[in-house]
Amino acid sequence: MYKIVERRDLAPEVFLMKIESPEIARQRKAGQFIILRIDEEGERIPLTIADADPEKGTITLVVQVVGKTTNKLSRMKEGESIINLIGPLGKPTHIEKIGTVVCVGGGIGIAPVHPIAQAMKEAGNHVVGIIGARTKDLLIMEEEMEAACSELRVATDDGSYGFHGFVSQVLEAMIQEGIQVDLVVAIGPVPMMRATCNLTREYNLKTVVSLNPIMIDGTGMCGGCRVTVGDETKFTCVDGPEFDGHLVDFDTLVQRQQIYLTHEGESMQRFDEDCKLGDKA
Repeated sequence: MYKIVERRDLAPEVFLMKIESPEIARQRKAGQFIILRIDEEGERIPLTIADADPEKGTITLVVQVVGKTTNKLSRMKEGESIINLIGPLGKPTHIEKIGTVVCVGGGIGIAPVHPIAQAMKEAGNHVVGIIGARTKDLLIMEEEMEAACSELRVATDDGSYGFHGFVSQVLEAMIQEGIQVDLVVAIGPVPMMRATCNLTREYNLKTVVSLNPIMIDGTGMCGGCRVTVGDETKFTCVDGPEFDGHLVDFDTLVQRQQIYLTHEGESMQRFDEDCKLGDKA
């Protein structure tokens, strides 16, 4: 059992949890993730490790409520425990001193880009963080990213905070200013990653993206998380989650992400109905 030692809301439908897991806290590296199961009847879901404290033996997860399991997890309180937690999984981010690294995080993608920015800065790079959300109310982890980066730029789609526009536009302005960029790391919604890769391809800037497709066992056995990268089939859980963004087939990725939308919606509806019945009991 893995105890929840902290739980707080970051934005509507987005929350942070710190969970006791000493071994994972000691071993995890930037870019890796865990798979958890809430209870005996629960499904397995992957979540990126947003941070860790080896001394306290805790890992930090930032979760967006998108379906039954994340909804159920959001209702758990400090002091409660989840039944299974395995990790760290996936290949860590390749960290080296290369110069200027731009870490772009969109929406919930700010959480997984955070440890990468931390590690890149610790390696001696000049790290520019670009984070964005649809509105100011949905922006998360601004203080954490400010601490993890050498400088931070913020954008909102509606202009309610920071630059009025998309994170890719902030990156484009940097490039046009003549700022030397040696690596771009982009994590967020698929349209945001695609737009960033389309931009950096024009300037021949190496770009890494972190993918989060459907994932079941996390060991490469089920094939559920397969993606097409450079005309090759890759399994995100063991070959990734990070890939060369200029080689990712984003069209196929979008199609695969939509396979179980109907089933997910039905499951969420049944869960809501069960919760309403429980409230009335």
